[in-house]
Amino acid sequence: MRLPSERENPKVAILGMPFDTAASYRAGARFGPQAIRQASLTLSPQNELLKVSPFEDTQAIDMGDLPVITQNIHKSYDIMEKAMLELMKKNIIPIGLGGDHSITLASLRAAAKVYGPVALLQFDSHTDTWDTYMDEKYWHGSPFIRAHEEGLVQPDKVIQIGMRGWDIDSSLELGYNVVTQDELFNRGIDDVVQQVKDIIGNTPCFLTFDIDFVDPAYAPGTGTPEVGGFSSHETLKMVRSLTDMNFIGFDLVEVLPSFDPTQITALLAATIVHNFGSLAAVQLNQDKAK
Repeated sequence: MRLPSERENPKVAILGMPFDTAASYRAGARFGPQAIRQASLTLSPQNELLKVSPFEDTQAIDMGDLPVITQNIHKSYDIMEKAMLELMKKNIIPIGLGGDHSITLASLRAAAKVYGPVALLQFDSHTDTWDTYMDEKYWHGSPFIRAHEEGLVQPDKVIQIGMRGWDIDSSLELGYNVVTQDELFNRGIDDVVQQVKDIIGNTPCFLTFDIDFVDPAYAPGTGTPEVGGFSSHETLKMVRSLTDMNFIGFDLVEVLPSFDPTQITALLAATIVHNFGSLAAVQLNQDKAK
């Protein structure tokens, strides 16, 4: 969106988190942030449906990519957590561009230091609550079991939407709310969004969006694709419906440009980020009106 790197009083900050060494299948999501930024050049500065100018109303900035250390997940976590913590302490809403889904653990660590255990809204085809993979506890399939162990989230206010992978029981055992993809299709978007709002209420909430929530017909450029997901239109409708919540941070992960030759995945990801900014703008405008 050609955002500046500095403004006097930003309320939203975009930052790249190009770490993908924790991926279990296809690597390359470290190049996701630059692909999303490139695709964002085509987007409108307005969101006509939500009646906001997401990045002007929030005086948003783009801080560039964090200097993660691709061969060291724990040092990378420290770098990401520090950056997120500095923003959250200033009441700036961060929007992280991944990277694989392991990055979200760093953001939740920062959020818990500022807000205490937070609510979590996750759009994904996998729950990412597997304990280990090849004896490794920190990988892109485990951030939300680690978050539970570290007390970063309120389990009864964690909602995972779109699941069609293999690890649903592990989330249920943690006390998380799981809405499978079939359930989402059967119940409809409006009903599930209302459930989200009823469960989370005004609790500070972090929203994490794995692009493989979307069917690979619409988002082929991802590391672990799962068929049977939602369309781009349905996805955007659901995200736009999440007004009247208390979001304290967002991220979008698992965009893999090497499997996205026509850039439709990157464009959808950029549009979702545009809608994240729109939700933050609506929230900011509501706070001003109080």
